[in-house]
Amino acid sequence: MDPRALVLYGQGINCDNETSRILESAGARPEKVLLSQLVTRRKRTGDYDMLAIPGGFSYGDDLGAGTVMAVYLKHGLGNDILEFVQAGKPVIGICNGFQMLVKLGLLPGLDGDYRTRKAALTNNDSGMFDDRWVRLAIDSQSPCIFTKGIDWLELPVRHGEGKFYAEPQTIGRIKEGRLAVARYAGPDNGANPGYPWNPNGSLDDIAGICDPTGRVFGLMPHPEAATEVHHYPTWTRDRAAAEDNAARARQIIRNAVEYVRG
Repeated sequence: MDPRALVLYGQGINCDNETSRILESAGARPEKVLLSQLVTRRKRTGDYDMLAIPGGFSYGDDLGAGTVMAVYLKHGLGNDILEFVQAGKPVIGICNGFQMLVKLGLLPGLDGDYRTRKAALTNNDSGMFDDRWVRLAIDSQSPCIFTKGIDWLELPVRHGEGKFYAEPQTIGRIKEGRLAVARYAGPDNGANPGYPWNPNGSLDDIAGICDPTGRVFGLMPHPEAATEVHHYPTWTRDRAAAEDNAARARQIIRNAVEYVRG
């Protein structure tokens, strides 16, 4: 079975084609769907096996990154998305999509609460938009279905509001549950790398988190922008490293496809 993947697009999302391409290469059948089509029920979330919310600048980030789209999703599709998650179907949000999942309350989803917002992705400590490649350390003990078999990889970031923040109690719960799937790491994979390796000042160097089931995953770096050898910044000098990294990036989506296939 080739899982049907719903790729949300429109309203300023601009990584839909790359996200669709990585889904297709992993064996899924992606379909780009406008949010308005879902709200008016011309398309239904329940007809799909996976949900991907790509990166971009929905509504121009005019009221904060992902804010308007998250409100639209909550009031237009809140119950549909909740049913989607409760049905055990994988959800991934990348960059702007991660911001939406956090603002909806789908992440971190502690104690099965997918409605209450408990974290934020706010302005980079640098005060600047950061566009660079980063190295991620992946927690092998995380329940995240998307990162099975991956211990590290390098991906590009491009955002101005990527600093992960939550109250100490929430951070403690995230760490306790091994929900901090991906952390920014230095060149030697060391913790607390500082800027520019942690490009936004995220608490605990958090680059991506999942819910306790491991099926809802959000991250600021862009795996869909690292799936080809020529995406890697030094591919002409080290093709082997580029091929290895591209395979790791593709594995993120392939894991979810295989999970749906059972």
